Amino acid sequence: MDAAAARVVAAEIGYPLLVKPSGGGGGRGMRVVRSDDELERALATAAREAERAFGDAEVYVEQLLERARHIEVQILADERGNVIHVGDRDCSLQRRHQKIAEEAPAPGLSDEQHARVCGLAVKAAAAAGYTNAGTVEFLFDGREFFLLEVNTRIQVEHCVTEAATGIDLVAEQLRIASGERLSLQQSDVQLRGGAIELRVYAENVAKGFLPAPGTITAARFPAGPWVRDDRSFEPGSTITPFYDGMIGKLVVWGPTRESAIARGLRALHEYRVEGVRTNLVLLQHLLRHPAFRGVTHDTGFVERELKAELPQLG
Repeated sequence: MDAAAARVVAAEIGYPLLVKPSGGGGGRGMRVVRSDDELERALATAAREAERAFGDAEVYVEQLLERARHIEVQILADERGNVIHVGDRDCSLQRRHQKIAEEAPAPGLSDEQHARVCGLAVKAAAAAGYTNAGTVEFLFDGREFFLLEVNTRIQVEHCVTEAATGIDLVAEQLRIASGERLSLQQSDVQLRGGAIELRVYAENVAKGFLPAPGTITAARFPAGPWVRDDRSFEPGSTITPFYDGMIGKLVVWGPTRESAIARGLRALHEYRVEGVRTNLVLLQHLLRHPAFRGVTHDTGFVERELKAELPQLG
């Protein structure tokens, strides 16, 4: 999208806008634009970063909802036209437009809202003739769900849905790829209790979440019932600056959301990484925070409300 086309969109939907790359995600190449004066420069900067990160300089713009929650729905669709959802997730704890933690099911929604957002996702996938596992993402302003994007793949946060449902999403994706029928019907999907996924990053929280490469000299990992520790490192591993800084995913489940939070805090207390900086202290702080526990947080919460505290959390 060039500046002229972007200005047409801006005139129609108004500022603020978000410039996003067409070829990738994870917060790379995204820029907030609040006026016409900023638009052309933001497009050029985002395009350069998108080219470096994804090999595709194409970008687009969309309306920015600044105090919204990020709600997404896991879907499965086979070649025979069967489309189901596997529940929703809340992914509102973010920094730099990249997720820090996810929950399943999304807390704080009414039964009607759960049904509505999941129904919208299934309807969209069916209308598009979609086939695969995937995620339909929305922004929620407390009243309406606004379509954000569709990720046509298994995502990092699929583990939290697996924990809440007991469904092996990767196995279902392989069935779809083999041309087989889904092994599940919608009535088979039951979300029980609460599950939380915490992303462990090698980063310096105190310095604006800058990457913190280095060699891991020692580590201790959490364990126990209903604790899943997916990681890409061991003591002696070198974390390079060339890739995303996520080095692990800690997933916990409990019969209630409160028990999942408690289990997450216990697991984080056990987790130790030496040799590189991580966000483990921040994750503990977030699980204890009244805004998270009361489900009053949104996608801008970490960088807006915790700005003064971040130097002590790195």
